[in-house]
Amino acid sequence: MTKRAYFGTDGIRGQANSHPMTAEVALRVGLAAGKMFMSQDERRHMVVIGKDTRLSGYMVEPALVAGFASVGMDVRLLGPMPTPGVAMMTRSLRADLGVMISASHNAYTDNGIKLFGPDGYKLSDERELEIEALMDQSLSEGLAAPTALGRVARVQDSQARYVEIAKATFPRRLSLNGLRVVIDCANGAAYKVAPTALYELGAEVISIGVGPNGTNINEDCGSTHPEAMIRAVKEYRADIGVALDGDADRLVICDEKGHVVDGDQIMALIAGHWARKGRLNGGGVVATVMSNLGLERFLAARDLKLERTQVGDRYVMARMREGGFNLGGEQSGHLILSDFSTTGDGLLAALQVLAVLKDSDKPMSALARQFDPVPQLLENVRFVSGKPLDAAPVKAVIKDAEQRLGGGGRIVVRASGTEPLIRIMAEGDDEGLVRQVVKEIAGAVKKAAA
Repeated sequence: MTKRAYFGTDGIRGQANSHPMTAEVALRVGLAAGKMFMSQDERRHMVVIGKDTRLSGYMVEPALVAGFASVGMDVRLLGPMPTPGVAMMTRSLRADLGVMISASHNAYTDNGIKLFGPDGYKLSDERELEIEALMDQSLSEGLAAPTALGRVARVQDSQARYVEIAKATFPRRLSLNGLRVVIDCANGAAYKVAPTALYELGAEVISIGVGPNGTNINEDCGSTHPEAMIRAVKEYRADIGVALDGDADRLVICDEKGHVVDGDQIMALIAGHWARKGRLNGGGVVATVMSNLGLERFLAARDLKLERTQVGDRYVMARMREGGFNLGGEQSGHLILSDFSTTGDGLLAALQVLAVLKDSDKPMSALARQFDPVPQLLENVRFVSGKPLDAAPVKAVIKDAEQRLGGGGRIVVRASGTEPLIRIMAEGDDEGLVRQVVKEIAGAVKKAAA
């Protein structure tokens, strides 16, 4: 595939006010994407823009607005809004394009730009490459006449709309009455909508991570730091804990005892429940190469399949659309429920888990471990430059490790799409062998990267 200058595995991302996350690049994104999605008819064209709670959002948002307005596209600002909410509002408002300003689970010093087409789905690699080509053209090309500039307005009820959409995904016959739920919003995009939706569905809600100040998003809270959720569950004797990330497109859960439940176990729980009710489409689940072998075995025991894609929830979504699946996701907690949403949605996934919890009349601890995970080890190796994975010694070590694990395990070695890291994952029934092969591969990568 053609090398990408700006876009990674999930939009454009980087340190705020450093290339590529500068006001100039954001302006160029607005100009380029606006030109691409402006058709030739006479109607008004529109883009919706949401963001999380990072300080740098105040820099990126107006730069995007200037780019879109200057090519004649009207802009609707949603304010703080989960990434899946932006996708929903893009379709709901019949916009030509949706933009989310967020670096997801990263620290507040980073930011990012994610783009959605008019159908609410993330753009394909090909469309992103087309935008990149336009971004490198002269800024003065294709500007609107003074009489045709775009107009900008704020959508005052955007959060209320998302809350209503989220609530409608919860079974009408059920209520959250009697459940005490801890919700950790990571001081991020869902700090208002998630507690509101849970409360209006009947839960007793204990909210944490709901005091954003521009610099505390994901700081010792949220899905990447579940300790805060666990402490609150134990302190308030809650029935379940839910932790979202900064843009609320992923989650982790803990049971009433404080044991964490990852994305693979959540997928197994929902898949089993939906299969029993005849609601699971496609004959299985779509996940990435990083999902545990135990999930695959869990599904196979129920005559269900696990189809794997490369890492990235948009690749999961693409395979779901191709194969008619309605459940997919990533071990990290990106869960896609395509009956309801076009991208990962932490709140909607949490509501489906809560529906299973209410239906089962069991404590969460009895549902949390759907399968015994195969021993799995992850290690990240940072590098400065070059392509360590192209080195012959690294390839030889990986090939040898695959042969030693045989059919009882898997190895995935890949370059991160968002950071200068080589990610090494191995899993297998022999935990000692898994540790050994990861150590050997990491050593070879470090040597090649030196």
